[in-house]
Amino acid sequence: MITLQNPLGTISMNADYFAELVSLAARSCYGVAGMATGGAHDDFKSLFFGSDFPEKGVRVTQSDGRLTIELHIKVGYGLNIATIVQSITHKVKHEVENATGLKVERIEVSVDDIVAD
Repeated sequence: MITLQNPLGTISMNADYFAELVSLAARSCYGVAGMATGGAHDDFKSLFFGSDFPEKGVRVTQSDGRLTIELHIKVGYGLNIATIVQSITHKVKHEVENATGLKVERIEVSVDDIVAD
């Protein structure tokens, strides 16, 4: 659960909201072929939910009011990975900060697969 303190009280947002927000922002970037599983936990969940579920490849944690976002992606073959990652970090940070009012401290992008068209 991610929380935001403001003068009127506390706002709590669940992990599914952030996972969907981050996933949509990342997948909209040029060169991203899809989200990859982020380890054994995602591999296990894909057995039950199929190959696509909201939090696939996304992990969001909060520390001292700042967010750390971990992404696992697949990219298209022959594209500049550094440019894709830079695009994703800018887009995700902008989308999350505008939608929630929370500050993003760090975005870690792992390219787990290269997909041929």
